[in-house]
Amino acid sequence: MIKWIGAILGMVYMRWPGAILGFLLGSLIEVFLKGKQAKGGGRGFQDIFQQQRAQNVSMGDFELNLLTLCSVVIKADGKVNQRELDYVRSYFVQSYGKERANATFKTFNEVIKNRQIEPQRVCAYMRSRTTYEVRLQILHFLFGITQADGHISTPELRELQKIAGYLQINRRDFESIQAMFVKSTDATSAYKILEIEKSATDAEVKKAFRTMAKKYHPDKLQGMDEAYKKGAEEKFLKVQEAYERIQKERGI
Repeated sequence: MIKWIGAILGMVYMRWPGAILGFLLGSLIEVFLKGKQAKGGGRGFQDIFQQQRAQNVSMGDFELNLLTLCSVVIKADGKVNQRELDYVRSYFVQSYGKERANATFKTFNEVIKNRQIEPQRVCAYMRSRTTYEVRLQILHFLFGITQADGHISTPELRELQKIAGYLQINRRDFESIQAMFVKSTDATSAYKILEIEKSATDAEVKKAFRTMAKKYHPDKLQGMDEAYKKGAEEKFLKVQEAYERIQKERGI
């Protein structure tokens, strides 16, 4: 049908040469559309894209990619915990508002939920559109999900390590954030939070505190959603607590 429409329009504007050109172009368009429809099993990517546009949430939106990473972490231990789901929903509502959050969850459930998710590709998207400080906050949020049920399992921790690698977060920063959630009975976690060894001198401890306080200062996330700033404040307080714990231990 498209090729004949092209031929008629070509005839109107350019006589016979235009009719021939319109027919050829219309034929190419028909072949292309049939191929896309066959590949998509009767529901092509264009249909999905239009559906997402109607919901104002597209595959390229930050929050949809963040929700995808959340699903990877939640499913890491082979079960879906309701407290973890509630934690994620609460975070999204606080960050993006109820309407936008609902649209994001709806798009995820209809388009992504039952597909094979590639965390590496999602993280590559995140890396290209965020600063290192924001990626640290993403990791902090993902750790928070695993703690929603009061326990970080080995599979969850392993998945978080993979995601941190994909986000190009260095080992010391990963261990620092991990220590904020995984408590130890001695002061080891305090040193890990400050990213130093227990053998560090008092001067090195003070320097590490200044460095970490600067790294996690909420001002680093100017322009980001309030939930991100709140997360930065939490890390900032953890750094202060770690420093005070070491001060008490050493009598500084």
